[in-house]
Amino acid sequence: MGVGQLFWSMLWFFLFVVSIWLLIAVFADIFRSRDLGGGAKALWVIFVIVVPYLGVFIYLIARGHKMGDHWAGAAQAPDAPTLT
Repeated sequence: MGVGQLFWSMLWFFLFVVSIWLLIAVFADIFRSRDLGGGAKALWVIFVIVVPYLGVFIYLIARGHKMGDHWAGAAQAPDAPTLT
């Protein structure tokens, strides 16, 4: 295996990992959203499963600002008090 083949293999593996990460992030945001009803969540999930790349792309365009708000809110939320 040459250096060029190794580079392309690493690049494709990296893109595969990024696509899996994006799918997980989109699914987490779909189920975290309180402003979406159950039917809308089901439609988004079906759309993302049937056409993954296009579904994630459209989800990020349509609801990317909400996704950012959800992640920022989760980061700013205080930790729940623990009982000892």
